[in-house]
Amino acid sequence: MKSSTAINDGNVVVEATAKHTNGVTNGTPKSAILHRHIHHEPMMVKGASGNYLELTDGRKVLDASGGAAVACLGHNNKRVKAAIACQMDEVSYCASMFFGTTAGEELGKLLISSTGGKMARTFIVSSGSEAMEAAMKLGRQYFLEKSPPEPARINFIARKESYHGTTLGALSMGGHVARRKIYEPMLLSTTSRISACNAYRGQRKGERVEEYVSRLAKELEDEFQRLGPGTVCAFVAEPVVGAALGCVPAVPGYFEAMKKVCDRHGALLVLDEVMCGMGRTGTMHAWEQEGIIPDIQTIGKGLGGGYAPVAGLLIGHRVVNTLDRGTGAFAHGQTYQGHPIACAAALEVQRVIKEENLVENVSHMGQLLSSLLKARLGTHPNVGDIRGKGLFWGIEFVRDKVTKKPFDPADAIAMRIHQKAMSAPYNISLYPGSGTVDGVRGDHIQVCPAYNVTESDIKLIANLTASVVGDFFATL
Repeated sequence: MKSSTAINDGNVVVEATAKHTNGVTNGTPKSAILHRHIHHEPMMVKGASGNYLELTDGRKVLDASGGAAVACLGHNNKRVKAAIACQMDEVSYCASMFFGTTAGEELGKLLISSTGGKMARTFIVSSGSEAMEAAMKLGRQYFLEKSPPEPARINFIARKESYHGTTLGALSMGGHVARRKIYEPMLLSTTSRISACNAYRGQRKGERVEEYVSRLAKELEDEFQRLGPGTVCAFVAEPVVGAALGCVPAVPGYFEAMKKVCDRHGALLVLDEVMCGMGRTGTMHAWEQEGIIPDIQTIGKGLGGGYAPVAGLLIGHRVVNTLDRGTGAFAHGQTYQGHPIACAAALEVQRVIKEENLVENVSHMGQLLSSLLKARLGTHPNVGDIRGKGLFWGIEFVRDKVTKKPFDPADAIAMRIHQKAMSAPYNISLYPGSGTVDGVRGDHIQVCPAYNVTESDIKLIANLTASVVGDFFATL
């Protein structure tokens, strides 16, 4: 059965029951908003509390994905709301070119403290895409200001089946085929990609982990040589790949090996933790589990938990010290950089996470979620892989479990599972993704609940997810 209701670019979700209306009713536009699909109205949320969203059609939906792994404290947190209101009474906006705020300074100190002082400065923006753009520019400026300067360093190496943002620079960096497709002629020529670290798809039969890591490190080395080692600015990667692959962690030793290649050639290591960071994988920063420290790190979704548009950079001592000895200024700035309300919201979110020991809860509840999903779905003939860390889990679907053959992209399996999950009797939101295998073929869903979930919440999420998947394939 083919589905014609979903656009397979990872950006559009259309309900199976939605009707094509050309965006008008009796000649009158239905909405003044250019939604993600002009012919279909989105589901409307009228309220939210804890782990649940209330829709205008009467549904109460369990938000098991936190939107896109964003709502790390759930919805309607009273402490965060109060902090935002308090900040509005103090100051809602000021130009970062001239002014700073207490909220911004306190957030910066908290974030640097969360790294144990391994990172030196923060830079706060409004979205993950903006953070990646800033990381690229900062990496370039570092090489212009170091002594001696290295102006030839203009190239970035990233990975296939990755996602780093939707603005043109960030989109150039990522390897999400569908999201890149129509913009390819406009994208930067100074970015290239090597294989992702995806053991389920990439590790050969009989190949030991150490051999797999060596092969991937050699691929990075070969790409340095192809471009010219002195022309590479940075290697960019997600410690746990989110939307493009569905919560795929690196195998042990991978990032240590890749950093050695970067260090050998003097290039920077940039880690994109917009989706997998800020506690999502069971440590505050995903790199803490990898035995390495990045030069630049992007953060986002779990930073503010959706209470305000906020993202940022954590910048290592190597980069900051070079700027300090050079111009002392980052040649980049934005209108809403360090926005006071966004900083206040993020600061309170992070305080709640720390005071309530929620990163520890992520680790504990993540182990339970993992065991329950694998127990319920591990042997299902259409479940190829269940992978993740903390409360960041992906389920990849296959047509054949033995050969790992994916479904036809036209079948829109992940999107249709999402649609089924949103309907009664399940009423659960699971985050769908496609292109899992090669950017075009492959389907997965992500399960990314709030950090403060309880054991009963996890059991309910696992049971509903297993029921949706089982029932969907039983009638396929």
